[in-house]
Amino acid sequence: MIPASPSRDYLLVSPCRNEADYMRRTLDSVVAQSVPPAKWIIVDDGSTDDTPAILAEYAARHPFIQVVTKPDRGHRAVGPGVIEAFYFGLGQVDADAYPYLCKLDLDLDLPPRYFEILIGRMEENPRIGTCSGKPWFRTAAGRWISEKCGDEMSVGMTKFYRRDCFKAIGGFVREVMWDAIDCHKARQLGWIAVSWNDEDLRFEHLRPMGSSQKSVFTGRRRHGFGQYYMGSDPLFFIATGLYRMAHPPYVLGGLATIQGYLAAWLRGERQHEDAELRAFIRAYQRRALKVGKAQAVAEIEARQART
Repeated sequence: MIPASPSRDYLLVSPCRNEADYMRRTLDSVVAQSVPPAKWIIVDDGSTDDTPAILAEYAARHPFIQVVTKPDRGHRAVGPGVIEAFYFGLGQVDADAYPYLCKLDLDLDLPPRYFEILIGRMEENPRIGTCSGKPWFRTAAGRWISEKCGDEMSVGMTKFYRRDCFKAIGGFVREVMWDAIDCHKARQLGWIAVSWNDEDLRFEHLRPMGSSQKSVFTGRRRHGFGQYYMGSDPLFFIATGLYRMAHPPYVLGGLATIQGYLAAWLRGERQHEDAELRAFIRAYQRRALKVGKAQAVAEIEARQART
């Protein structure tokens, strides 16, 4: 008897609020996937633009789309607010029925084989717990620019997870920097977190990462605060901020991230409650300063493979 092929069913959960300017491109790119989702829960988190009408239009045409409405909090939220909406959507279905799940933003344009390729690579390597492609964006002049996300992380706007890994790490924390904490926790537990920059996995981020409902600098300062909350090593984070100065908005964006970190440190803000994970993150970062992130991650993965 030929063994049954493993299920490729995946669940998408998309929190959204006032995404009318971007969402059709995301909706169209998911509908056109070579391996479409088994279920797509889209959480309308209090939209006041044309988002509800657009969602109703697509849900009427595509049975795998289910739209749920969350009570309006009165403003756009990032970080904890997004994860709160994600869990509101996840609670609408039996997540255990799907071997893969993905938190997907509605401001992306995905290549047509995006999910097929991610699932294929996870099938080839059962240690991969979370993965993604790489976000790029276009400038007003039409230049195609990478958001410079590290290979050791799956990116927050399209977090694709093996269900078993997601359950093992306890899901997402409901705090800023949730989209880095999850990858570190996965790696601490022996899973691989990774993103690839292959041509077939590059996607367009229609709202560049680190932007904010207020300003891009607010987003950068928020990122710095999140790095402090996560427990990042100060020297490592300063080096990261200096590196980010070469990325738009040049110089000032990197300075804003450093400002956010230092301000949180001076105020004595609380940090993530998992002290062992904070120590794991700092040890990795200090090693990365000596040998580079790729080598530091490779050493961790080699150690975990032997245990």
